[in-house]
Amino acid sequence: MPALKPTDYHATVKWIGLVPPDPAGIASDRVVQLTLGFEGPIGDHHAGLTRSSCSRVTSQHPRGTEIANARQLAVVSQEELDAIATEMGLDAIDPVWLGATLVLEGIPEFTHVPPSSRLQATNGTTLVIDMENRPCHLPAREIEQVHPGKGKAFKAAAKHRRGVTTWVERPGVLKAGDALRLHVPDQPTWAHLNTARG
Repeated sequence: MPALKPTDYHATVKWIGLVPPDPAGIASDRVVQLTLGFEGPIGDHHAGLTRSSCSRVTSQHPRGTEIANARQLAVVSQEELDAIATEMGLDAIDPVWLGATLVLEGIPEFTHVPPSSRLQATNGTTLVIDMENRPCHLPAREIEQVHPGKGKAFKAAAKHRRGVTTWVERPGVLKAGDALRLHVPDQPTWAHLNTARG
């Protein structure tokens, strides 16, 4: 019995970026297409089958521990970027400032899509959603350089709108305009989730 259910929700790739291998900050550079291997986006700072653990997983691993890399791509939605910009009083949020890999459009409340969901292109290229990518102060620095006095508002405005981290399940190429179909785990929500979260 299949464990994942294809849905009628589709996203369109609106923007693609790569973080340079030796970045000065977190900013990404816009590119025309993304070539994905099992290690992630070819040529991206975050690519690799493993990575050093960071603040997101300090409850599980001491910082700097080598772990499997489920943070190969940072994926955000255009709808949520627009909401962040509105709350911050900006015309737009440039995904470059967030170190984004992909900007998608078309899936509502994208940041809250269930972990382990798949985003699959018509050519078969498939990304697995790991978890919510929580906002931090690093994009604020990038925003502050362009819009002095605005950067500090980012973290609050981006809460539950920062997108997700993903890893590559099936390699391939993605380009602007490609459609990605959402597949979700076909299982009920764990009844004890709220209790476990405390």
